[in-house]
Amino acid sequence: MSKRLKVVRTVASLRRALDPSRRPHEHIALVPTMGALHRGHMALVREAQRRAKHVIVSIFVNPTQFAPHEDFASYPRSFAADIKVLREAKVDLVWAPSVEAMYPNGFATRLAPEGAAKAGLEDEFRPHFFGGVATVVAKLFTQVSPDLAFFGQKDYQQLRVVTQMAKDLDLPVKVIGIPTVREPDGLALSSRNAYLSTAERAAAPMLYRVLKGCATRIRSGAKVDHVLNVGRIEIDVAGFALDYLEARHALTLAPVASPKDGPIRLLVAAKLGKTRLIDNVAV
Repeated sequence: MSKRLKVVRTVASLRRALDPSRRPHEHIALVPTMGALHRGHMALVREAQRRAKHVIVSIFVNPTQFAPHEDFASYPRSFAADIKVLREAKVDLVWAPSVEAMYPNGFATRLAPEGAAKAGLEDEFRPHFFGGVATVVAKLFTQVSPDLAFFGQKDYQQLRVVTQMAKDLDLPVKVIGIPTVREPDGLALSSRNAYLSTAERAAAPMLYRVLKGCATRIRSGAKVDHVLNVGRIEIDVAGFALDYLEARHALTLAPVASPKDGPIRLLVAAKLGKTRLIDNVAV
C-alpha cells in the first residue's frame, strides 16, 4: 500500500485499496475512532504502526450507540484536522463511511451482546450502547478484515465487550487494549473533555485521584466495600453526580469482594456539569 494517505468512503473502494496489502507476513491493523482525534488516539496509531506494516484508521460517528437524548448531533467533529494529523503520522488509509454506507436502506441486523455488556456498569445507564458498539465494530472488522485492532483502555467495558464479541464470532482479529493516555494532571483524554468549562476542567482530575486512592487502599488490605463507600463520598463532595464506582473482575467484570476473587479493575462514571466522564484503573 502506498504511504500517501488515502481516504475511502465505500466498502467497494475500501476493499480495492486493501487488496494489494493482503500478503503473507504483512499485518493489517485497524484503529477504530469517531474522529475528533487527540493524543490518546495517536498513541493507538503509533502502537499499530509498531506492530503492523499497514495501518487503517476508521472515522465514523456511529449513530446506533447514541440514545435520542444523547449528544450525537453535537459530538465533536473535526474531519479536516483529523486527516491532517493522520497524514503527518503517515497512516496508510482512512476509512470514512457515511451513515448511509454503513447502514444502507433496509439494514436489519444488530448484535445483542451479553456477558460483560450486561455487567451493570455503562449498560445500566446506557442500555442501547453496547448493541450499537458491537454491531458497528463487527461491521468494521468484516469490512477491513484486520489482523490486529487497537482500542484504548479508558473505555474498559467496551474493550471487554469487543474482545469477547470477536472471540465468540470467530473473527480472525486480535483485539489489543492500550493504556489510557492522560493529561499531566491525570485526566483521561477524551473527545468529550471539550465540553468542560474552565472550572469543571480544573475539578475533573479529582475522579482519577479518587480511583488511585481507592486502588492503593485495596492493595494495602482495606476492605473493598469500605474503600468504595469512602470513594463515593469523596466524588460526591467534589461536586460530581456519580453514576457508579465499582470494583470488578478485570476480565469478566463480575463483582468482586476482595483481591482473592481475581484481578480487580476499578471503574467509575460521573457527570460534572453536563459532561459525563468515565475512567478506570487496575488494582
